[in-house]
Amino acid sequence: MTNPGNPGNPGNPGNPYARLAAAAAEWDELHPRLAPATLDRLALLLAALRTADGEAAERAALLAARLLGEQLPDRFPGESRLAATPEAPAAGHLGFSADDLAVLVLDGHRMVGPVLGEVRDRLLAAPSVGDAEALEGGCDPYAPGLIRLHGAGGLVRLPAFQFTADGRPRAVVLEVNALLDADHDPWGAADWWLSPNVWLDDTPARLLGTPQQQRLVTAAQFLIEGE
Repeated sequence: MTNPGNPGNPGNPGNPYARLAAAAAEWDELHPRLAPATLDRLALLLAALRTADGEAAERAALLAARLLGEQLPDRFPGESRLAATPEAPAAGHLGFSADDLAVLVLDGHRMVGPVLGEVRDRLLAAPSVGDAEALEGGCDPYAPGLIRLHGAGGLVRLPAFQFTADGRPRAVVLEVNALLDADHDPWGAADWWLSPNVWLDDTPARLLGTPQQQRLVTAAQFLIEGE
């Protein structure tokens, strides 16, 4: 929850999860102020928070929140008020959550917050394969043109629509991904493939392997030319 009268501060400054969420919301400003050693320690605590539960998770959240308070006392005062409570994990700030801070620090991308966080969850929920699975299928998961999304813990997930039944990359997917600049904007490319497209009157990924799949290249070109 947030305080409408003071949007620059967490609504509950004593809640460690609210502090972590506030840090995620202001990460562009706060990140440059933290030393590399502090970022390394924060990463360890957020990794523990992500994998633990119960009291262990609460302690990791509390230690991470205290670390931010120690390093950024002007932004996060009131160390003595910090305390874990049963409802603490649900606390957020301006639509951000403690998990968003873990994504920023551990996963290396910026798909966080009330809008992009939902997109991230939707895209990662789609069928996918890991880099080891792709290798087993005879495909280089780091070959140019493939969409690679970083899930929890930074694990690489490759949307499954990119591959044929025998594990080979689809040529039309690589062609479209090049147009969408998937190497530099994998989340944007994945969202294009997995979202309804008015011009195609369908979700692009659903047209793969059908007589309509050549329309995908035209649709992607239309999108790029219209920007």
